Amino acid sequence: MEINYPNGKPYTQKPQPQNTRQKSQNYSNRGMTLEEDLNQSNHYYVTNSIAVIHKKPTPVQIVNVDYPRRSAAVIKEAYFKQASTTDYNGVYRSRYIDFEAKETRNKTSFPLSNFHEHQINHMKQVKAQGGICFVILRFSATDEIYLLESEHLFKAWDDMLQGERKSIPKKDIEQHGHLIPISFRPRIDYIKIIDKIYFNRHSSL
Repeated sequence: MEINYPNGKPYTQKPQPQNTRQKSQNYSNRGMTLEEDLNQSNHYYVTNSIAVIHKKPTPVQIVNVDYPRRSAAVIKEAYFKQASTTDYNGVYRSRYIDFEAKETRNKTSFPLSNFHEHQINHMKQVKAQGGICFVILRFSATDEIYLLESEHLFKAWDDMLQGERKSIPKKDIEQHGHLIPISFRPRIDYIKIIDKIYFNRHSSL
């Protein structure tokens, strides 16, 4: 199936990083993608009346469909109706939550090429309106996941536009971000970090 961006450029889905290390007996290495882990975590939050946060659907315009059988349809060509903003949004403790989730195989830095200008602009608008805005970053080589508050991403992005480095050093993420250990339920308990940063409290999860 061919899917294109609104400007007509073809969309190529990046392959998900594969975890080839031997699985350990703890919860930190189960071969799950970041998206799958977050979706499970958000499902846990919703079903336990903790927060209502979902992955945003991507609006797609279907333009060509093939019907090889009467009971089946195959989409041959489609276009994104508009540029996507961030991956997840919702509400927690009466505050609007909006965040992006990204993975990298790099071991020492997180490439800013993982983000797009319209995503940065969207997050800046959310932040200006008082929303809770951040990014969740996964280093797939080491199975480390960090929550990084949006202002640190904005600074790195603006510095890049001024000709500085095109990535965020991992040491900076370790310094300014918050490591989220993989657990069982929920798998990525980022609400604990939100409680600590924005509500000055420790989650009871």
